[in-house]
Amino acid sequence: MAYAVEVLEDRAGIVGRALALILERIKAKAGEPFTLVLAGGSTPKPLYEALAQESLDWSNLHVFWGDERFVPPTDPQSNEGMVRQAWLSRVNFPEAHIHPMGTGFASPEEAATNYQAHLAAFFAMEPPLLPSFDLVLLGMGDDGHTASLFPLTGALTVTDRWVTVGQKDDQPRLTLTYPILNNAKQILFLVSGSNKNQALRAVHAPVGDSNLYPSRLIQGNVLWLIDRDAYGSGIT
Repeated sequence: MAYAVEVLEDRAGIVGRALALILERIKAKAGEPFTLVLAGGSTPKPLYEALAQESLDWSNLHVFWGDERFVPPTDPQSNEGMVRQAWLSRVNFPEAHIHPMGTGFASPEEAATNYQAHLAAFFAMEPPLLPSFDLVLLGMGDDGHTASLFPLTGALTVTDRWVTVGQKDDQPRLTLTYPILNNAKQILFLVSGSNKNQALRAVHAPVGDSNLYPSRLIQGNVLWLIDRDAYGSGIT
């Protein structure tokens, strides 16, 4: 495992650094499939808009989602809808290489089972084996959650599945579980805003509770890209 923190001036700095890292890794695997897991939220949206401006051969890129609200893709809250609008619909991206967390099912549990089956078919393996995405993008909420792994929820204890149902208040979410996230070749955390500082300090503290601050569960090859507002006077 590897762990590093980079402090950027502002959100634009995070976007620029993340864009450079993504392009570098995509180009390093030129001619081979590249698997990218996308995050929702406001911080990565400018990154997707920046990717839409790149003149790339998208034919080897496959995009997945780390989490999704249990809403149709046309809903303003949909992570899939946001990414399509900001990036995928604006470039010549192969539709077959877009792998959203489908929500057109009778229950979120059924949707989670379907997405796990989709991943199993794509990677040609089943749990307890773990596939390894090339790059995972994650954000962090001011409560320390990441993906839809929220504090004090059952999703934090799921280790025998790749996809499960998360819960925020009374809203079900689909989410990748932390073991599959941790198995990625590279994880990028994008964290912006002074409201994140207290949670960042708790997540990066030498001792802490991952049930209260779920981002502590992410222990793979992690690079944190943090702006100065979020970093504050320090995080350790």
